[in-house]
Amino acid sequence: MVSILAAIAAIASASAGLPVKAPADVGMSARRLEAINRVVLRGIAAGGYPGAAVVVGRKGVTVWQRGFGRLSWEASSPRVSPDRTIYDLASLTKVVGTTTAIMVLYDQGRIGLDVPVSAYLPAFSGGYKDSVTVRQLLTHRSGLPSGRELWRLASTPDEARRYVLETPLECKPGDCYIYSDLGADVLGMIVEAVSGERLDVFLDEHVFQPLGMADTFFRPADSLKSRVAPTELTPPRGYPLQGEVHDENAYALGGIAGHAGLFSTAGDLAVFAQMMLNGGTYGGTRIVSDSTVGLFTRRAAGTRALGWDTCDDGGDGSCGRFLSERAYGHTGFTGTSLWIDPDRQMFVVLLTNRVHAARARRPAKVIADVRADLADAAAFAVTDAPTYAIAIPVSYRADRELGWNRPVHIHRSRRSRAAHRARRAHRAHRRARAQAPATKHQR
Repeated sequence: MVSILAAIAAIASASAGLPVKAPADVGMSARRLEAINRVVLRGIAAGGYPGAAVVVGRKGVTVWQRGFGRLSWEASSPRVSPDRTIYDLASLTKVVGTTTAIMVLYDQGRIGLDVPVSAYLPAFSGGYKDSVTVRQLLTHRSGLPSGRELWRLASTPDEARRYVLETPLECKPGDCYIYSDLGADVLGMIVEAVSGERLDVFLDEHVFQPLGMADTFFRPADSLKSRVAPTELTPPRGYPLQGEVHDENAYALGGIAGHAGLFSTAGDLAVFAQMMLNGGTYGGTRIVSDSTVGLFTRRAAGTRALGWDTCDDGGDGSCGRFLSERAYGHTGFTGTSLWIDPDRQMFVVLLTNRVHAARARRPAKVIADVRADLADAAAFAVTDAPTYAIAIPVSYRADRELGWNRPVHIHRSRRSRAAHRARRAHRAHRRARAQAPATKHQR
């Protein structure tokens, strides 16, 4: 109980972000939310990431918010704060940034989802590219490949942009699903062409400033470096990265790209998530219409919505197994994730820098399990909706740590384990007899 009260007091001391209430005030169990502490700390102990920021919100308020560990593995490194520690969001840029910008322009009637991309970007043309639509870019069905090594090919951001637009398709538009960073980059260029503003300027003016997201931006200022969680120690750039985008292609594009480059805090993302849950409005400011939010977050092709992803039908994705069918979200390569469940009026934010000198053998497996566990823990904590009431599990994925640092062995039966222990004891006994001094009778 002491730790629960301490967590609530820590949240209440925050100067920005969502209002704060105790979990019980919005139909959630504080005791069940305590599992978040164990899950995240196990990930740190296993060497998956040096620190993490977590925010869980429901019904318009924050109910759980905490920083874990430190910005780096150094003992002198600052401790993580969910309101102050700034993380490289990686592919969360695709939804918090680029998709949201497209939503704003769609709302204004300046972008059509089924309009060919070439209508906005004439350089994106030739062959089947002439028929690629904005909708197909959003659902990763444009035919564009997942990416290309812009950082090897281009010497300037303008040259990198040209390579993006000239990239040939791998299949006919609509015929295949390829999760594409290049598609998100093209979407960012559409925003710039239609608005006449650079992507970062447009987002700051139309989204981040109106929402009070003061710590969300591309290319953090040098004065903020001490608050930014470091990422790669030995990247191709040849120096450790802190406050500079981790993704090499985003760096080649000047640090401002449709697929990566955005930095933010967990507290800022909580405000963004609540805006989405509110149907496009927050604090009296409307960013987009509720119908646009509904359209872009509804499953459209496979598991993909427009820009956003939805929960995997098998229950093995980053949203865990128990969020509702209408839940939507996204992840980022650096170890970030955001999941929003409109049926429960709930969201879960997780920010880490798992690419920073991870000590686990398989840090990708660690962060995958922790992401899913957090979503499940939040779902388990909901107590006021019988439809969604779920029995708390005996253990979480993080408790089992399967495949984190040791090979996964085939499970032995109780009898075979007992036989194995007996054989091992017998061998030890024989070794002890062989090494013992001979008795008089043995001589």
